[in-house]
Amino acid sequence: MSQTEASHIIVAPGIVRRADRGLCLAGKRVTLYLIMDYLKAGWPPHLMRHWLDLSEAELHHAVQYIETNRTAFEAEYAEVVQQAQAREQYWRERQHQRKPKMLERHFTPEQAAAWARLKALTQ
Repeated sequence: MSQTEASHIIVAPGIVRRADRGLCLAGKRVTLYLIMDYLKAGWPPHLMRHWLDLSEAELHHAVQYIETNRTAFEAEYAEVVQQAQAREQYWRERQHQRKPKMLERHFTPEQAAAWARLKALTQ
């Protein structure tokens, strides 16, 4: 069994569990968690299919899996959302820490003179 085969476990028709992404549509990088986000946002099926480039059958498999395994999927979805929020918070804090360094500009003398003229015009 190759690495690729080992990282994909078929859990339902058209649905696989990937080691790196969780529940996904077979042959796609689209996760069921993303589809759940769109469902919770009230997107109609035809827009989800168009936006995510899915066939009617692929979307049907995803929605059917979510409905059939509602309790377990909701728990897993909540965990995924919490992990995503924690990652986002980490990177926002990191960006906030880096912002002062990013604002330090290292200009050539010509650039510094141009910025000084620009600041004088805006004041």
